[in-house]
Amino acid sequence: MYGRLRHAGAHTESGNRLEQNDVLMLLLLAVATAMRFFVTSFSVLLLTAFIAGVAIAVIGPLLSALIKQYFPMHVAVVVGIYSFGMGMGATLSTGLTGVFYEKAHSYGFGLAVWAIIAIFGIIAWAVTAAYPIEVKQVTRQPVQKGKNPWRNKQAWSFLIFFGLQAALFFSVLTYLVPIAVSNGMTLLQAGALLSGMTIVQIFMNIGFPLILQKLTSRTPALIGILLLGIFSIGLMWTADPLWFAIGVVIMGIPLGGLFPICLLLPMDATDTAEETNSWTAMMQTGGFIIGGILPLLIALLYDYTENHYVTLFVFLVLFVAMLVLALQIGRSAKQSS
Repeated sequence: MYGRLRHAGAHTESGNRLEQNDVLMLLLLAVATAMRFFVTSFSVLLLTAFIAGVAIAVIGPLLSALIKQYFPMHVAVVVGIYSFGMGMGATLSTGLTGVFYEKAHSYGFGLAVWAIIAIFGIIAWAVTAAYPIEVKQVTRQPVQKGKNPWRNKQAWSFLIFFGLQAALFFSVLTYLVPIAVSNGMTLLQAGALLSGMTIVQIFMNIGFPLILQKLTSRTPALIGILLLGIFSIGLMWTADPLWFAIGVVIMGIPLGGLFPICLLLPMDATDTAEETNSWTAMMQTGGFIIGGILPLLIALLYDYTENHYVTLFVFLVLFVAMLVLALQIGRSAKQSS
């Protein structure tokens, strides 16, 4: 459902309505989150989760289109800031929700307090609307390529690549602690290791795009972090506590770098904000569906084998598949340039 709503977001954008649609989705997100403070039933929790999911799914492609429209010469830097904000926000909310619950003795407050961030976002949009940024890119051009990304091989490559990185991200977050515990670590040690990897990942969210901004081709850097990911799996495979810990920390580099570069792929391949919106919606539609299914398949594999080396092997296959796709995407970019 979340992935399909991403695709629906491509059809809400038209001309100068990008900003209005973003504000509308932020308002919807704020209302859905705040409702959890006033009504705490399970059915309302599910309903608000669905509404919030709709808002987030629609906002994603719209933000990519806005970045393409207003910052065409600095897309990597702006995507880095965007990715850093997402990573930091997710980390803070995960860590502080329990604190708010303990202080207020109300899980409704612990969940609803995050509506404040959406409200701040709406205020920020209102301020920028009073001082509009000059549009750097013409939104209507006689461009033929990419009008229907669903019929474009390159767009399908982006979709599969995004799906593989999303599957890797969700799977690592889900199974890293169980893998560490099966290797003899305590739950506390495994949690600390996960936190260390997350810190590296957050800084890579903004650091890697800054590096990409200075490069004429993104392919070598992408291949480099994928090779680092393969190397990290090799270290984790040893099961030695020290090498395993080093491998986990290194894993934070590709996990933090892959998401922003996936957001950059449609921006590099398209010429207008409308195209970027359409390509991003398609990429994230299929990508999040793939990303949601694979962790379930890994769970089935583990239930069958009761061996987390199989899980590590799946991680390795994902990295190798992305490496092959990255080489193919790089060749396509050279041919189109």
